[in-house]
Amino acid sequence: MAKPKPIVEIVTYGIHSKWDADDKALPKIKTFTNHIPLELDIEFGFIVNIKRAKNSKVRYCIYHPDIPDEDGIPMPPFD
Repeated sequence: MAKPKPIVEIVTYGIHSKWDADDKALPKIKTFTNHIPLELDIEFGFIVNIKRAKNSKVRYCIYHPDIPDEDGIPMPPFD
């Protein structure tokens, strides 16, 4: 019997409230957007709901194009 494909749903994306690592609750969405302003202490990202993927691996990669590190060298993708 074939294994059913996982169902992946993007719940929120954009600017969120502050994330508290000690709290079980997820951050609340403030603004749905693909454009994040360059400001200090701004929380952004997305929340996904994944179903039917028990014992599956998730690969997540963030690419910051041309953002330099402390030495001025562009950072590689964060995987």
